[in-house]
Formats: sequence, structure tokens, C-alpha cells
Amino acid sequence: MKASVLCEVGRLEVRDVPRPSISGHEVLVRVGAVGICGTDAHIFAGHANYNTNEQGLPISLDVQPQILGHEITGTIEEVGAVVRDLRVGDRVVLDQGLNCLSRRRDALCDYCRTGDSHQCEFYREHGITGLPGGLAEFIAVPAVNAVKISSALAFAAAALVEPLGCIIHSSETVAKTRGRYSFNADKSDQRIRSVLICGAGPAGLLFTQYLRNVIGYRGSLFVSDPNRHKRELARTFGADETIDPTTCDLVEVVREHSNGKGVEYLIEASGAGEVFAAMPGLICKQAIVLLYGHGHAGTDLSVLNNILFKEPIIVTSVGASGGFEQDGRPWIYRRALQLIESEQVKVSPLITHEYTSFDQVEFALSAGMVAEDYVKGVVVL
Repeated sequence: MKASVLCEVGRLEVRDVPRPSISGHEVLVRVGAVGICGTDAHIFAGHANYNTNEQGLPISLDVQPQILGHEITGTIEEVGAVVRDLRVGDRVVLDQGLNCLSRRRDALCDYCRTGDSHQCEFYREHGITGLPGGLAEFIAVPAVNAVKISSALAFAAAALVEPLGCIIHSSETVAKTRGRYSFNADKSDQRIRSVLICGAGPAGLLFTQYLRNVIGYRGSLFVSDPNRHKRELARTFGADETIDPTTCDLVEVVREHSNGKGVEYLIEASGAGEVFAAMPGLICKQAIVLLYGHGHAGTDLSVLNNILFKEPIIVTSVGASGGFEQDGRPWIYRRALQLIESEQVKVSPLITHEYTSFDQVEFALSAGMVAEDYVKGVVVL
């Protein structure tokens, strides 16, 4: 089969690789679409390598080339002998993560046993930690990792189930925190009344819709991003104020619109180090800070001094898994799929670039992502 193979930093090759075989509990999926994610771009550019050996050290690409792509959807091509709830021809979204349950381990690790399977002691991810990802004609996964699409949802839109799942998972993690502020606090002075989202890429725009349309948040919502097109989308999705941090003082604008206090909830979805430097002026004391974005290159860690002085609750969250339904499938993926199918969360406006061949993937991960009108790219096969 054909696949786009990352053979060295910044270079992909379209190669013939072995078509995967499946066990009795697995399915073979013909890939229909794969979302291009910032994580893919970090790996491609050499800023990160999550494929590590037993000592936790990165395995270089010259030793083990990688097939990227973890936002995967497609059609069942073959089912294992004991799979009863999926058929050839079913359209599915894939959970790319392998854990104790999907591996059918007799004894669950502590994390899988308590619903935190995304931190499984034996966790591996297709397209991220060395397992072959979706930028190939076929991929084999445990049947419980395949969530059936029952609607006529296009594959390109279905590829955003995974990123929306990450937003749901992060929001659920924040909801479990026990701090001063929450969305549904009984006392008005402990209720979140102002939110700032830094970054209006796919994550920031999904957070905006999730807050407005799913959680039902009706307080002040500010979104900051230097890109005009992304700010316009954020306003369309429910932002009260959209801010260009390159043309004004972000701290001044936020404090002006929050009565000089700062926000109770800050979602950092930009990966920009400058946000950390501004954070003490953006948040009120004992605010919640969700660190969702990755990158933050060049940040001097001394900026944390003034942040820590304000006693925020700092939350980090990764991945879209974290719990299972009775059939063993991840409930967050099912929930994300339902929200997209019902259009409570609209993803089509986010898809600004579609690519139709493996030959275009290298461009998609480099020059394609810096286009002025770029929000989200999807490879549709």
C-alpha cells in the first residue's frame, strides 16, 4: 500500500509499505480522511519526537521512520473473526490510542482502572508514538477503537471528531477541579463570568463553540488572535470581543472589559510564549488556567513567578480518551461525533484547505499552514 512516510526532519516520501494484517479482534480500515494537526507539524519540523524507547529516549527517524496522522476516519475494509458489531463497508471514526482495554489486557493498569486510559502505563498512539498513522491507504486498529458513523457526515468533517474530543476531555478535566471559580457555582461571586481564549486556531474555535453551544456559558467571552479571518470566525461562533494582540495591549483590553479584575478562566490554545509573560495581567487571583497549546518556544520560565503569586489553578489535559461505554468504545469520541452530526459544533467552516494525495502532505505540513486564510487542513483520500 502507499503511505506518506516521514523519513527525516522536514522530509516526507510516498513509499510502498506492507499492508497491515489484522487479528481476530481488529478491523482493517481504508482511510477516508486525516486531519492535519499542530502535533503533526511539530513532529515534522523536528520540534518533538514522541516515539521513544524503553528508557524514554527519542528514536531517530533514520532508525524508525514514521507514518503520521492521528485524526482518522474511513471505511471498514476487513473485520476480525470475532468482531460482531462492525461490518465491511461501515464508516467509522478512529480512536488512535491503544490502552489496557483496547489491548485486551487481563489486568488493567491503575490509570485504565480509574477511567484515565489516556495516561495508560502501556499507552501508544497511531501517528504519534511510532505506531503507523492515518497517512496511509489502510490502518489496522482494535475494533473497539472504531466508532461507527450512522449519518451521511462527510469524511473531512468526521476527521475533526478527534480534536473536538480533546476539547471535551479538557473541559471535563477543568469541571472536576475544586477551585474558587466554576461555571455553575451557587454563589455569583464564585461563578466564571469572563473567559479569555488565546488562539483562534481549530482548538480555540472549537472551545468557543463548546462553551456557547454545549456548556451554555453566557458570560463574557474574549478571543485573541493576530489573524483577522480567525477572529471573524470566533465572533461568528459567539465571542463577544475579538482582539488582535499585535495592534493593542492585550492586558489593557481584557482588564477594561473585566472591570479591571482579569478573567476567571483563561484557555491558552496558541502555543505562544508571549501569553505567559502577559498572563499575570490577564487573570484574576485564583483563576483557572487551562494550558492546552503546545510550543511556547523561547519562554523565560521566570515569567511564572508573577503567575504563581496569583494562586491560579493550572490545568493541563491531553488527548480525547479517558472513559469507555459498555461496548468498550470511548465515550468522548461518541459524544464528539454526536455534537458534530447535530451541528451543535460546526466544523465545516474550520476546514479551509483540503488535500487529495500523499504527494501534497509535505506542503500541507509546511507552507500550507502559514497561509493567511489557513485554519484547518484535511487530507481527503
